[in-house]
Amino acid sequence: MAVPNESKSVRVWDLGVRLFHWALVTCFVAAYLIERPRDLHEAFGYAVAGLVAFRLVWGVIGTRHARFTDFVPGPRRFLGYLRDMIRGVEARYLGHNPAGGAMIIALLTILAGICATGVMMGMDAYFGESWVEEAHEALVSVALALVVLHVVGVALSSLRHGENLVHAMITGRKAKGEHRA
Repeated sequence: MAVPNESKSVRVWDLGVRLFHWALVTCFVAAYLIERPRDLHEAFGYAVAGLVAFRLVWGVIGTRHARFTDFVPGPRRFLGYLRDMIRGVEARYLGHNPAGGAMIIALLTILAGICATGVMMGMDAYFGESWVEEAHEALVSVALALVVLHVVGVALSSLRHGENLVHAMITGRKAKGEHRA
């Protein structure tokens, strides 16, 4: 997988998107692995909530490839992209491809649900309610499955298009060349 040099690359993801991404990875993993002490688990959970809130705002006011209007696909575009992936003829996108855009929305939605149920577990009105804890745990399981799909998608796209997407999410740069959006 090629790592683009500066003269043959273009800035795609801004610092806000990149810091959000890696901070979210760190906080989600930490919250998942650390259940005790409870205060530490909750602190990482609140950090995730703050990061999700930031990303929702940045998805409206951020730079071009950070905005939801740049990468959130409609159902037809999403399904067409998946069909092309299965056939091995999907287009390369400079920003997020339609599958990546759908994954971002799915992850943000599930993470918001995890945060909401986590907060609810600490509220008097829901304290001890088993359905809230069960919902929280189910949403975490869904998030883990989505993370696995995300990593597989990044690896597949990196291999198919000959670019290191992990490196791009660190540097913010991708190779110039044939692409969509």
